[in-house]
Amino acid sequence: MSIPVVTVGSAQEAVVGGLERLRGPVTVVRRCSELAELIAACQSGLAVAAVVAEGCEELTTTLVDRLGAVGVSIIALTDDPAEAQRLHSIGALPAMTGIEAGDLAAKISEAVGRGSRQSLPASARDTGFADPGAELRSMPESDRSDEETPQGGGRIIAVWGPIGAPGRTFLAANIAAELAAEGKSVLLVDADSYGASVSAVLGLLEESAGFAQACRLADQGLLDGQALRAVAIPVFTKGGTFRVLAGTTRADRWTELRAGAVAMVLDAARQLADHVVVDTGFCLESDEELSFDTMAPRRNAATLRSLEMADVVFAVGSADAIGVPRLVRGLAELEAAVPEVSPRVVLNKVKRSAVGHSPRQQLDDAWDRYGPGVGVDAYLPADPVACDAALLTGSVLLEVAPDSPLRKAIVGLVCAPVQQKQDSFGRTIRALRLPKR
Repeated sequence: MSIPVVTVGSAQEAVVGGLERLRGPVTVVRRCSELAELIAACQSGLAVAAVVAEGCEELTTTLVDRLGAVGVSIIALTDDPAEAQRLHSIGALPAMTGIEAGDLAAKISEAVGRGSRQSLPASARDTGFADPGAELRSMPESDRSDEETPQGGGRIIAVWGPIGAPGRTFLAANIAAELAAEGKSVLLVDADSYGASVSAVLGLLEESAGFAQACRLADQGLLDGQALRAVAIPVFTKGGTFRVLAGTTRADRWTELRAGAVAMVLDAARQLADHVVVDTGFCLESDEELSFDTMAPRRNAATLRSLEMADVVFAVGSADAIGVPRLVRGLAELEAAVPEVSPRVVLNKVKRSAVGHSPRQQLDDAWDRYGPGVGVDAYLPADPVACDAALLTGSVLLEVAPDSPLRKAIVGLVCAPVQQKQDSFGRTIRALRLPKR
């Protein structure tokens, strides 16, 4: 079977020319003069592999990810070990510039055979370059995180819900706090590209857009454990400490949250925390990618990629005449957008005034009749007094209302033990609020 390849760069004429002289399965169908031309050729379906002999420093995670989506594997030639490590980390296959044509053809064949940039060929380890993940795995625990480093990678918990403010962010923040109170290391990620609000809920004064910063580093192949910790803000609560990757500070910065970079950030986050709690946006449309042949950014890419990578997805809806139908429709959209997800349904803000007498029974009956065929995992009672107090002080429920029925329901949802220790005056200790920054 013939493997069509496009190349860019004249500096390695001997190597590329050698491919043509082999007359094997690898066929050079076009020599491009610049990277933009190579990208266009790949986008048109001309090739299934690309050899970048010049300009590999222009390759990013977004570019490699997008070309991988159209079935193109990238082999980049460089003699710089640091650059090779960066290329490997963003999904390209590095090789030495002096590689023999036969060996290069073998690498191309194996890369195409694997069919995914996520699992690089074994030959990628034969280039003499270090594994880019080795730095993160070998980093001393004291440098990797303030909390205990998980063994085997952490769990990603995504909190999603339809439009209409069903309480996604408030629930995500309190899940993170409860898991931290249980003694787990936790990273809370604000991946909402429409209305990032984790910082406001937690009263964080520093508008750092940590998630966007981490995505930019990942896009350039520069994200490691120390870099991720540097952009994550520590939040100190009475029960424990967790870190936050704050959301974008302006709505127009959503273009920084590219799918490939988001995936790399979440993968790195798994290595630093037992639990990665992701507050996602509401919209599940594939948006711009449907309308453009070029590599247009997708506003909902952060939400969709987070849901795809999540180990657990909580689907949250308001327990009222508007919120329940929205959740039912939203679950159908979720199944269509991310078929592999099996969400845990959470009905929030349950109250008699909105549902009627015996609200849980009323909701059960309505859900059995109109629901999408999956059960409701949790009913979170409305507690406006406790919620208002938490938002007013930029705190979480375990601090301002530890005995709140809502707080206890959230504890039960994430299987964390109820933390009942209070100071002698029955108040939370907010002397630590200053380090919250």
